[in-house]
Amino acid sequence: MAGRVEGTAIGIDLGTTYSCVAAWFDKHNRVEIIPNQQGNKITPSCVAWDGMQILVGEAAKNQIIRNPKNTVFGPGEKPIIVFEHESEEKKFSPEEISSIILRNLKEAAEAFLGTTVTDAVITVPAYFSDKQRQATMDAGGLAGLNIMRLINEPTSAAIAYGLDRSADINCPDEKNVLVFDLGGGTFDVSLLNISKAGTITVKAVGGDTHLGGENFDQLMVNHCVEIFKKKENKDVSENTRAKMRLKIACEKAKRDLSSTVQTPIEIDCLYEGIDFTTKFSRAKFEEINAGFFNLCIKQVENCLRDGNMHKSQVDEVVIVGGSTRIPKVQQMLTEFFAGKPLCKSINADEAVSYGAAVLATNLSGYGNKKVQDFLLLDVTPLSLGVKAGIINNMSVVAEHDMCVVIPKNTPIPTIKEYAYQTRFDNQVNGIFDVYQGESKYTKENVFLDRLILDGIPATPKGEQKMILCFNIDANGILNVSAEVISTGNKRSTTITRSGDLSKEMVKRIRK
Repeated sequence: MAGRVEGTAIGIDLGTTYSCVAAWFDKHNRVEIIPNQQGNKITPSCVAWDGMQILVGEAAKNQIIRNPKNTVFGPGEKPIIVFEHESEEKKFSPEEISSIILRNLKEAAEAFLGTTVTDAVITVPAYFSDKQRQATMDAGGLAGLNIMRLINEPTSAAIAYGLDRSADINCPDEKNVLVFDLGGGTFDVSLLNISKAGTITVKAVGGDTHLGGENFDQLMVNHCVEIFKKKENKDVSENTRAKMRLKIACEKAKRDLSSTVQTPIEIDCLYEGIDFTTKFSRAKFEEINAGFFNLCIKQVENCLRDGNMHKSQVDEVVIVGGSTRIPKVQQMLTEFFAGKPLCKSINADEAVSYGAAVLATNLSGYGNKKVQDFLLLDVTPLSLGVKAGIINNMSVVAEHDMCVVIPKNTPIPTIKEYAYQTRFDNQVNGIFDVYQGESKYTKENVFLDRLILDGIPATPKGEQKMILCFNIDANGILNVSAEVISTGNKRSTTITRSGDLSKEMVKRIRK
């Protein structure tokens, strides 16, 4: 546990479609979800520019139809986002877009709490890479936050679940829990062991950072585009405004289909003055999205295999994320786990931020005994390693194969060391290319950074030994170091290329 800090520490669920912020209230002896400026407990992860000002949250989402090109939801990869209005142009990195959303949540918390907020725990998808984690840290820094910890979203939901069940005197001493977290833009599954004493041990994680409700919406939009093309012989696929209107209508229809078997989609003057009307059935929705649903179950199977657990050993299946309200998702999970009822006791939209607020309270030294006694043991989601070509004593491994240093699902924080030796006569430096991923081949994994160790004495090959050290902290962020044993010469690097923002860039953006 970190030392006690002053002020209230908050927990933030930074989602790709919606975000949420929560904090511990001593007065009420519990976590409370903090409403935004409009009084709502969840905020669209949406940023827009209207030519005069930057809009965030609901203000941004509400103008999306008339300003679709200058509106962006939580970004994922590393593009530069360009807003254009008449002759003026504004450019943002994904970290800057995320920081705008985080600052909005920070300000909402400060207004509600009546105090300045600095410390925060932020959640990330369990399957986020080191690059994405570092980018989130950068975004938090740009928003004026001290990030106490990054925590995986399903693990955060498990904290909420664990605290909820700890009050039940009839609960067994421990349970195996699978958290199925299907949101708007990402999908995570985590296998955990939760003890009544408050220890949460992550056994395995899996998921897909590009699978969620947005995918379901897009296939509905594509289906409607085809219907319009057949009826009217008009193609709306290149019309941004028309497609945005379709997307909004399809998202509403998707929600309606969770409570009804058929719903109409009606849009006046969709394209060239032509109205669009169709009926969308739940059966059609399930049919066109069958591939995505099957991927979800495949990830559950993979997670159980990685955790060396049979599905019959899972005591509880906890569902979180707005997309778990889809009947087909619940049906598939129930059937997969042989009729086991799904746990819906925690709020699907708020559980992740709730758990983050509990961890923030724990780390800051506040909260009641129940909060202070819980212990979290997490894992790294993806394997980390180096290009095998640097290794002299592994002739069975091809030059561009991935040599894993830390396998996925290793408990963190962790430190792993490996001894290597020079491969050539008079070799004076060692080059360590660091990768993350599960492929055998480095070219199919994510390149993180290169560490160059200079100052190796020029001797015949194999005489000089090097120690390579991988150190993953509690946030899941990697530090790599290498040392020449004979001289003690050492080089190290935190994988700062992950976020792609230098300290100078951070200073400039903040200004």
